Amino acid sequence: HSLLATRLTSRIRTTLNTELTVRDLFEAPTVATLATRLHHTTGTRTPLTPRPRPDHIPLSPAQQRLWFLHQLEGPSATYNVPLVLRLTGELDTAALRDAIHDLTDRHETLRTVFPEYDGTPYQQVLHGDAARPAIDIVPTDEDDLDAAVSQAVTHTFDLTRDVPLRAWVFTTAADQHTLLILAHHIAGDGWSMGPLAQDLATAYAARRDGTAPQWAPLPVQYADYALWQREVLGDESDPQSLISRQIDYWRTTLTALPDHLELPTDRPRPAIAGHHGAGVPFVWDTELHHGITRLAREHQASVFMVVQTALATLLT
Repeated sequence: HSLLATRLTSRIRTTLNTELTVRDLFEAPTVATLATRLHHTTGTRTPLTPRPRPDHIPLSPAQQRLWFLHQLEGPSATYNVPLVLRLTGELDTAALRDAIHDLTDRHETLRTVFPEYDGTPYQQVLHGDAARPAIDIVPTDEDDLDAAVSQAVTHTFDLTRDVPLRAWVFTTAADQHTLLILAHHIAGDGWSMGPLAQDLATAYAARRDGTAPQWAPLPVQYADYALWQREVLGDESDPQSLISRQIDYWRTTLTALPDHLELPTDRPRPAIAGHHGAGVPFVWDTELHHGITRLAREHQASVFMVVQTALATLLT
């Protein structure tokens, strides 16, 4: 899938000092065929390193999108990313609180807010007490636990002033706890939860022993990445920049599409989106899975691409 493909091209770039695209991986999906493409690649792009910080650090395109949706819809739980851990045994809540503070000290993106300057949003990295996320200790019982967690994950962040992380500890017994770490998507994604949990465990173990975590400093922070990405993509006002060429491609590709599909739905489209949905269960059996996987391999595609194409065909 795309995340693994991106990680692989990054590893190739770092190790072999050559530039391959994700498209190369799908067109040459074996080690042997991919190796032949190394002879036709060019040098790598500008490396990602710490950048001088301007007074107002610009948003990355991904952050810009989420900030825009926040302004359009207002604070909502749509882009919350929860990590829920069931903890058994004695819990040192003071050590846990310090460990979460260690986590935000280590990762600037977990203590970044997005105010505006002259109508343009920017990244403001907070320090000290202002950077500390809220951590609530909530006594409850097992019968009410699911409802309590479900309610907590609907918390809304104000991206202009709230750090995009907070935590709850739901205690159902002296040795039974549920930890909820809630992040806004502007600060991380589903893959981020793995490194976050690992760093949290490292910090908690150290704080339980009465010490600070002894980890190596991060080589770059997300603000460095945002500045580097804008440097690589260039400016939209430059027609020869990478970002201009990408925008032109999608503008041309999508130009004939309707604003929305007129589908024979069983209810009228509301004037204002209500964001209500439902689930439709279905069975994906072994034979179907093998067939889709085989079709994907025959056309140098992923399973996701096959299913997405089938959906597009259905809606067309």
